[in-house]
Amino acid sequence: MAENVAAGPGRNLERTPGDSGQDRTREAAHLHPAADGGQDYTVEKDGLRFAATHVLAEFWGSRHLDDVDVIEDAIRAAAEAAGATVLHVYFHRFSSTGGVSGVAVLAESHISIHTWPERDFAAIDIFMCGACDPYKAVPVLRRAFAPTSMQISEHKRGLFR
Repeated sequence: MAENVAAGPGRNLERTPGDSGQDRTREAAHLHPAADGGQDYTVEKDGLRFAATHVLAEFWGSRHLDDVDVIEDAIRAAAEAAGATVLHVYFHRFSSTGGVSGVAVLAESHISIHTWPERDFAAIDIFMCGACDPYKAVPVLRRAFAPTSMQISEHKRGLFR
């Protein structure tokens, strides 16, 4: 059975920007001209233009995977390090395993995490468009979860031809 609390009865895991007392507003990303004369948030890298960079991180031998506070702090810090703007976060802790699934919705897309504390494993997606650098989020997450091994892969989403 799932529960919506992490540290005790009545704890709301859904948080909004500013509830920590910090103003997290800033310009979202650099704009590029669109075909219709407007602006878009595409990524230009290595001579390619695409919609977004999707970094997949697999952390093995990790710690703090059942601690919603550590996870939220790590995800928020990772977004900030990448130059992203957090719009909304939500985390859900499963009572049967202690695992956590959660997402930070960003102005530039999202960071999500799914943890298996019983396996010391976390799967993390860092999906960002515009001027954000998802690779700058990885060291922050690595410090927070201290994996003994990790695998990182990248997908360029929406490659324009």
